Order: sequence, then C-alpha cells, then structure tokens
Amino acid sequence: MATDMSEAIHQLIQDKGISEELILRTIENTLVAAYKRKFGNADNAIVRWSDDNREVSIYAKKTIMDGVYDPVAEIDLEEARELNPDAEIGDELLIEVDPKEFDRISVQSAKQTAHQSIREIQKDSLYSEYKDKVGEIIIGYYQRERNGTIYVDLGKIEGILPKKYQSPREVYHVNDRIKALITEVNKIPAGLQIVLSRTHTDFVRAIFELEVPEIYDKTVEIHKIVREPGYRIKLAVYSNRDDVDPVGACVGLKGVRIQAVIRELEGEKIDILKYDPDPRRFIKNALSPAEVRDVIILDEAKHQALAVVTDSQLSLAIGKQGLNVRLANRLVDWNIDVKTDVQFGEMDISAESRRAVSELFGDSEEYGEEISRISELPGVDPAIAQALLDIEIEYIEDFLALGDEELSTLNGVTAEHLETLRKLIEEYVEIVEEGGEEELSPAEEAPGAESPPDEAQEPEEEAAEDYECPECGAKITLDMTNCPNCGIGLSFEYEE
Repeated sequence: MATDMSEAIHQLIQDKGISEELILRTIENTLVAAYKRKFGNADNAIVRWSDDNREVSIYAKKTIMDGVYDPVAEIDLEEARELNPDAEIGDELLIEVDPKEFDRISVQSAKQTAHQSIREIQKDSLYSEYKDKVGEIIIGYYQRERNGTIYVDLGKIEGILPKKYQSPREVYHVNDRIKALITEVNKIPAGLQIVLSRTHTDFVRAIFELEVPEIYDKTVEIHKIVREPGYRIKLAVYSNRDDVDPVGACVGLKGVRIQAVIRELEGEKIDILKYDPDPRRFIKNALSPAEVRDVIILDEAKHQALAVVTDSQLSLAIGKQGLNVRLANRLVDWNIDVKTDVQFGEMDISAESRRAVSELFGDSEEYGEEISRISELPGVDPAIAQALLDIEIEYIEDFLALGDEELSTLNGVTAEHLETLRKLIEEYVEIVEEGGEEELSPAEEAPGAESPPDEAQEPEEEAAEDYECPECGAKITLDMTNCPNCGIGLSFEYEE
C-alpha cells in the first residue's frame, strides 16, 4: 500500500503540477471526510504520516471513562486497559481506524472531497502562476472555435481568444501557432479563465520589445501607440540618447526589424514617428506619411489645431475613410482639422488670434520676423511669388518698397493679385517702423521762423504734396492716417 500511495502522489505531482505538501494535505482531508461520514463527527480524528511520507494512518482520540456515553469520543476503562495496561480514567488514547472499515458512502464522500480539493489547489496554483503574466506575450496552439471564440492550448491550461480581440485580417486553422497577449486571468467555477488578445496596443508594444533591443533596454521609449486593428498603427517614439535615432532603431537596417513586426501582424501598416513635446511639430509628425506645410494652434485650451497641406497631400493626410487623421487625433490628443492652402486662405482667422494663441508656446515670432520671404506667406499664390522672384523681389520688404508704377509693369500680375498679397502681408507680418515716430512739422524745416499758426497753415498745406511715406516712399498728405500704398500707420506731430 505504501508503494501504491507513493506512486499515486508522484503521479499527481507530475500531471497536475501540484506540490507534494498540498497533495499530502489533500489526502489528510480525504481521510477526515470519510471518518466524519462514518462516525458523524471528526473533531477527534487525527491523521499521521510516516517519516518518509509513504504511509498514512488515521486515529480516533478517545478519553478513558468509567461508563461510556459517547462511543465516538469515549472508551471504557476495561477496554482501554486491553490496549494499554497502564491506562487510567481521564487519560486519552489514540486508537487506529482501518480505512477499510469505512462504508461505500463514506468512501464516495471522501473521493468527492479529494477531487474538489485537487481542483481548488490546481486552480490556485495556476492563478498564482498566470496572474503575474498579465501583459506578457504567450504562445499557444489553435484547438477549436465556438461562436467566434478561439480556444488556445497553452500547455497546462486552455486560453480563450474572443472574437473582439482577433484581428480582422487573420484566419486560423487547427494546430496553428498563435502568439497573443495575456489581458485577464479570472477564477471561474469551472476553473481558470485566461483571456488573450491580438488587438490590444500593449500587444504591439510587447512585439516591439521583442524585436527592438533599444526599446527593451529603455534606450528608446514608446510615448504612445494608437491602432485600428487590422488596418493601421501609429507609434510615437523618442530616444533617451542623442546619438540614437528612435525611428531608425525601430525600423532597423534595411527595415528588417519593422518587417518582422509587420509579418507578426499579418501585414498591418505601421507608421513610426518621432515624439515632440511641441504640439505643432508633433501634429506634423503624426499626420505622416503626409507632408504638412504648417500647423496653426486654434485653441490651446480645447486642443484644437489646423493642419495646412498642399492639394496633392490632402487625401494622404486624411487617409482612407479618415483613418490617418483619426489615428493622428488619438495619438496627439488634439482635434486636428486638415485644410488645403486655398481652404485655409478662405477661413476667417485673424493674425492677432493666431499670435495670441501661439505665444502660449513661445513661438509668436513665426507670425512676425520669421516670415520674411513672399513665398513663406500662408495662402500666397505661387505664381505671384514666382513673378516677383523673376524680377529679384524675394523679400516682403522689397515688395513694400516698390511704387505703383513699378508694380503695374509686372507680367501676369493684376491689381487684384497685388491687393490680395497686401492683405496677406498685413495679416501675417507685423511691420515695425524704425527710428520712432517722424515729426514732419514745418518748424523743423525752418527753425527760428516765427509765424502765427493761422498764417503758417497755408504753407503747410502747400508743402503737403512733398511728403513721402517713410516706408515705401509713396506720396502722402497730412490728413492721412495710413499710407495708401503699403498700408503703414502714419503719425504727424507739430511743434508749438
């Protein structure tokens, strides 16, 4: 019997993965359950193992009495002295109980207790093993499918891959190898439930950690991942070392690393871009593979921004069914509106509003000094910029210095074109007069001349035709507040 029990214990350890200590405790509980079923009470039952744990015995602890009222817990003095001649009233004896004396019902009850105990022990053991693996990759094999849910053989236990966690571009067959992410470990009445996923963004993160050593050792870190399972992934990365290109590290030499990830995801498209703390640059990167010409922050508090692209890049920036811009919105956590140059030019957005919002990011110079060339003006007609460049008028200040006669000689440039260009300059360029306010008082022209104000009025009016705009040189008069040519503000002061 000792050999049989030893072999049974060893077999349980191998098949169920249960420790020897737990198996011994289960056998003890089984014997006690049979004892209780037989005698109605197990308070005085004691189980003892041999030193090598190969044999087990169960004893009934009974008190020696002179007159027995409870045969289960008490024994008569004469009967006790047959077992131990030195027994006295009040002493306690351990009387061995032969398990073969248990009836069939007691044995059946004990077996049910043993099976239940082994199931609970196995469940607790597996739960302890797998609960720490949540968020890790595991490999299993396709077993069967039911109502869209795939059951995966994980070795010791079976996992489930629900329909909602399966990529729409993937098809599985029996015995196919499946690599998935453990998302949940739950105890259920039937045992343990391991929930797997191939659509979770953490699955993509784990795959990149396996394929890119720089991500695994934290040299390159993933800022955020957004995904439309089966269609596209956008991944923002940054480097903790200046000499490591985060995007290049993820792509690998000749794209070997990114191709390994794409193969695992069954051909799903992946955009890897560089994270930037500046929201404008981050938005530009997030809309890749489209090339964004400019990003305007409309409302910092509400995270609203406008991305300006050329006509040829509009469909690429938006993506099929809006997928590209939708993923970009989620990646940067901004509401991005994509417009072409023409659409942007038709929008009613004042330069002051743009400068005020952009100052929150410390980049107000973009709308002032940074725009110096005509071609840099948002919404400018490229043909007009090229026509001016052909006559060596590249900078805005050179254009403002031209007179009406010179402008009228430009080929292919109409008065409407010039008016539109002036409005763009007025909207996007802050013109600062150098040298402070000019005093055009006649007193400066003839210092020391003393004439009554009324008499001096007529010479001033007559001389008004000789005044020129200090910015562009156009003719101006004293009653003007803005130059009719360049639009610059004018101010006149008189000495008393």
